[in-house]
Amino acid sequence: MSLRNERVRKELMRDISEILRKEIRGLEGVVSIVDVEVSHDNSFAKVIYSVLGSDEQIEKSKEVIEKSTSKIRYEVGKRLRLRLTPELRFVYSNGLEEGSRVTELINKISRGEI
Repeated sequence: MSLRNERVRKELMRDISEILRKEIRGLEGVVSIVDVEVSHDNSFAKVIYSVLGSDEQIEKSKEVIEKSTSKIRYEVGKRLRLRLTPELRFVYSNGLEEGSRVTELINKISRGEI
């Protein structure tokens, strides 16, 4: 990955996180941007995100993000200084949820509950 792509990747992670926190209403649970994969020409970005919460909160947040993709892209375009704003594709990952479950199991084992 080139330095330029890495800079764009980091800016996208920061900007999308901020946009989700400040501009997008209706998100439930804790939504985190896990990673952003940017194409070599910066025309496309796969945004990997996770939601920590109940199944209902996860589904609600997935719906809100899906419906808000064009608004998020518009907001990114206002912040990023690129000739072309990358097309965004959001991909859900249950990584935070899995990590939380593993941590809880470790805590139970250390307390002698298992």
